[in-house]
Amino acid sequence: MKNLVFNKLEPGTNIPYELLLLADETVEAINQYIFDCAVYLLNDGLQNIAVMALHPNSNTELEIKNIAVIESYRSQGIGSILMGKAKEIAKENSCTILTVGTSDTGFQQIRFYEKNGFVKKGIRKDFFTDNYPFPIYENGLQMRDMIILSHDLSE
Repeated sequence: MKNLVFNKLEPGTNIPYELLLLADETVEAINQYIFDCAVYLLNDGLQNIAVMALHPNSNTELEIKNIAVIESYRSQGIGSILMGKAKEIAKENSCTILTVGTSDTGFQQIRFYEKNGFVKKGIRKDFFTDNYPFPIYENGLQMRDMIILSHDLSE
């Protein structure tokens, strides 16, 4: 992949909801976290092809709140490029832990995170049933619990 440009969204810039909605179900859900995040875009020279929202949970932990790649660029290593950038940003900010949460039905996402060095650390029971006004389905199953994965950057 050449000509990819990775940039942090400047304050006051329009939030790229069209990209964020690829990884989250509603604008309302995105608005619960996006204003406390640093948002990064990956551009191919013609269009934004990916987004990542990072939230500092503490002085040592950075959480990936949203990460999404447009469909035409999936399965080409873009997600792994973003993972590398997230790890770099975490280390630049003296963070030793990078965390992410995903649906218990997101088998492909869980495999992706594990492939990128994350391990399962916990479960937020009933996260999707308690925080969304309607049932959400993925892979033919209703999303219920959030699986928390983390990557120890101090190793």
